Amino acid sequence: MEIGRERALVLHGGGSAGHAWEIGIVAGLFGAGLDVTEADLIIGTSAGSTVAAQITSVSPAELLAAILSAAPQQSTGPGGPGGGRVPMGAAANHMEITSRIIATAEDAADMRRRMGAAALDMDAASGGADQARWRTVVAARLPSQHWPERPLLITAVNAHTGEPAVFDRHRGVDLVDAVAASTSNGFGVPPYRIGDSRYIDGGYRRNENADLATGYARVLVLSPFGGRSRHPLEWGMQLAAQVDELRAGGSRVETIFPDSDSLNAFGANMMDLSTRPPSARAGYRQGIALAEQIIEFWR
Repeated sequence: MEIGRERALVLHGGGSAGHAWEIGIVAGLFGAGLDVTEADLIIGTSAGSTVAAQITSVSPAELLAAILSAAPQQSTGPGGPGGGRVPMGAAANHMEITSRIIATAEDAADMRRRMGAAALDMDAASGGADQARWRTVVAARLPSQHWPERPLLITAVNAHTGEPAVFDRHRGVDLVDAVAASTSNGFGVPPYRIGDSRYIDGGYRRNENADLATGYARVLVLSPFGGRSRHPLEWGMQLAAQVDELRAGGSRVETIFPDSDSLNAFGANMMDLSTRPPSARAGYRQGIALAEQIIEFWR
């Protein structure tokens, strides 16, 4: 492995609950003496992109405290990763629409093109009014709106072409815009415009996007959905396929999935803002419990 390509941290999406759980995990490890935010590379997807941007500018302990001290909130519809009600009108049949697209797509590339086209069609009537509102929501969640010096990758998918996109500080895209694009699922949150293109959730590229850590000696993956995938296994979107590829390339890989207490904290709707404090607490306890194992792997 090349010098400087030792450790990579991968943060997947998971709505409001998943975001809080990941903060809890990182804070728990931090409290036990392991600071994984010092990774040589951090990769963020969807809600994980918000976590990635936050932990590169504020300590995990502060982020955890902010979640636990926030006023109680109740969400009746999909909420954005990182807290705060999404100001746009979410598509009530989001799961039905996306499931139908997955079922009829020929492969992952076809699925991405169809997802982008469907998202653009749904947003055609809005006139783009939600763009500025979503940017404001995302900006309010980020302690710093500047890219960190350390390598940070934020994933998205071009809604027009279906082509994957990976943003970093060298791409000439603001950090807020990159996170806003990665968290735009295309249905509850419309495709996000950057330049002449519109973008949707980075999870459409590949679920966790852990494959972007190829070449790193140790890769730690946090997956609120436990590595599950809605896509056909032959597409290779699932985390298990990515882990196999990483290990075949010489990487050591550890995955952290929610334990039973964390799953109970998530409840039936991971977008429900009221799940954030219990999910963060459960993640913190799980991080503490896993610390010895992860310390041995990470160091």
